[in-house]
Amino acid sequence: MLGTVFLYQKGMPLMHFNILTIFPEMFPGTLGGGVVGRALEKKIWSYSAMDLRGFATDNYGSVDDAQFGGGAGQVMLPEVIGSAIDSIPSNHRGDIICFSPRGRLLDQKTVRKFADSGMSHFTLICGRYEGIDQRVIEEYNMTELSVGDYILSGGEIAAQVFIDSLVRLLDNVVNGGADATANESFEIGGLEWPLYTRPSAWRGRKVPEVLLSGHHGNIERWRKEQSDEITKKRRPDLVKES
Repeated sequence: MLGTVFLYQKGMPLMHFNILTIFPEMFPGTLGGGVVGRALEKKIWSYSAMDLRGFATDNYGSVDDAQFGGGAGQVMLPEVIGSAIDSIPSNHRGDIICFSPRGRLLDQKTVRKFADSGMSHFTLICGRYEGIDQRVIEEYNMTELSVGDYILSGGEIAAQVFIDSLVRLLDNVVNGGADATANESFEIGGLEWPLYTRPSAWRGRKVPEVLLSGHHGNIERWRKEQSDEITKKRRPDLVKES
């Protein structure tokens, strides 16, 4: 469920991320480089990394405890995460997202939905250990997302994946704008076709003649055929039934 829509004001970033983590030093990380890093410098987007240990209630900075019912692994405390969220003004929280292997898969369709929602604020919960207490997930109606069918040490990498995939769809981030992102894998309904650049021959391998022909109709047909073939071989789950 998408949260409140915020209106852009002149001088403000188009998008802001509140990141709740026990490792704030991990940010911006990979987000500080490339087109997303340049967008950060231009203040197209911004972030604040909040140290969850600063909301601990004991002198040890504890953010986790043993799980009820027994079993290996610690669970992140609801009062710590809840206090951190409450410290953010309600109109600056936006959709509250936690990253979890059991969450809905973060695919391009989902990313595009967030990008087109008009929201300018997101609050990202970077879980650690076995996960976070279910009650805090329910209390704040969090959206649970997974970046893939594998286990990470924590939600920080997942948060960076989410931010990168979302920010690059903002205006003035990727060269070529909407035209550039519209022809990528998943945006075209399948996987992208093979790409080539100069020289036209490299180590005995030549660029397909059709790409050198200048015939736009033939080029588009070739790209569609290549995309369909690659998608069928590598991601048959993306092929729509006729």
